[in-house]
Amino acid sequence: MVAAGNGLFFPIIGFASCVAFIYMSFGGLNVSYRKEPEMGFVTRNGTHFMLDGKALYVNGWNSYWLMDHAVHDYSRARVGAMLQAGAKMGLTVCRTWAFNDGGYNSLQISPGQFDERVFKALDHVIVEARKNGVRLLLSLVNNLQAYGGKTQYVNWAWEEGIGISSSNDSFFFDPSIHKYFKHYVKTVLTRKNTITGVEYRNDPTIFAWELINEPRCMSDPSGDTLQDWIDEMSAFVKSIDKKHLVTVGLEGFYGPKSPKRLTVNPEMWASALGSDFIRNSNNDNIDFASVHIYPDHWFHDLEFEDNLKFVTKWMLSHIEDGDKELNKPVFFTEYGLSNLIKGFEPSLRDKLYKTILDIVYKSAKRKRSGAGALIWQLFVEGMEEYNDDFGIVPWERTSTYKLLTEQSCGLGRISRLNLEKGNLKELCSH
Repeated sequence: MVAAGNGLFFPIIGFASCVAFIYMSFGGLNVSYRKEPEMGFVTRNGTHFMLDGKALYVNGWNSYWLMDHAVHDYSRARVGAMLQAGAKMGLTVCRTWAFNDGGYNSLQISPGQFDERVFKALDHVIVEARKNGVRLLLSLVNNLQAYGGKTQYVNWAWEEGIGISSSNDSFFFDPSIHKYFKHYVKTVLTRKNTITGVEYRNDPTIFAWELINEPRCMSDPSGDTLQDWIDEMSAFVKSIDKKHLVTVGLEGFYGPKSPKRLTVNPEMWASALGSDFIRNSNNDNIDFASVHIYPDHWFHDLEFEDNLKFVTKWMLSHIEDGDKELNKPVFFTEYGLSNLIKGFEPSLRDKLYKTILDIVYKSAKRKRSGAGALIWQLFVEGMEEYNDDFGIVPWERTSTYKLLTEQSCGLGRISRLNLEKGNLKELCSH
């Protein structure tokens, strides 16, 4: 999903002070590191995520902005506040950006040049997640231009006079850009956290690596170019880090050779984006498939109830693929509803959320491949500048908060993980 811009953020002093006070009451800001209890790596067994020998079903969220906000003192408290709030709702995985290329607060200033100040911010995010029992799905680059993305890589190569094309899609086929990206990936995966002393590749707080957010290569609708890139980069990640799961970051569209392009894709354009859900996910180095759910963006003439019918068909189709074609978990890593649609009311979001969460719950109950879902996206108060037309502060609407927390308890009961202790015990006892 297109995130809000990454320009300068001007803090609201009163709010920042309040959040800082609350946050400081739960622990210092990088003053010291208290070793947390042992945390195991999430693995995969067929169509299921596994943790401590049991199937794991995920109820989680997106907060793309965590690293960016961890850079400055005035905004850092929001990171701990968001992770703590998510944990108290029983949410177990947060998807966030582990990239910011060539802009304000950039992690990678130029190819191979990093801002240690921003890297320490990412260190802090990982520590805060561990402290709250939340795992992180870390995305490594954006297909979109927000926070640099593939466009920034292409611009760097072009500016240095070594790029073979000015097309954004050359990110996927230019050997020089491949070297840029591999250097970036290796630097991130082998990063030693300055707070814990643990390399990222050895840290179970990280749930998985996502190669790229919403990849599209429209210059080659056959899908060969993107597939070659996925094959190369997934193998490269696994050559460095064999402990963590890897996913592509797909939206879930079926490609030009798939029969489902005609029966399941939202419209014909979706099969001409250079991606293919089955083909892209069917690689030994890809541990689970990812799918996004944005019917209001993909259709422009459907009534809301028809969008819900599409969502049901869309999700069940991909769960079927996970069971019968891929033998892998299917993780719905983004879902949301824009507040800009005609006739929007918050109750419509609740209806969409419930439809999605119910399908995930039923899949888990039946031990099928639907492994979880991550809402796009959650904030704490006072972050309007970072919001888009999908973001919510979940505790501001009781019905939304209840939907999310009930899903956490339901999935927790199925997997029987962590119900006897911590946040879920307190949450689900009510």
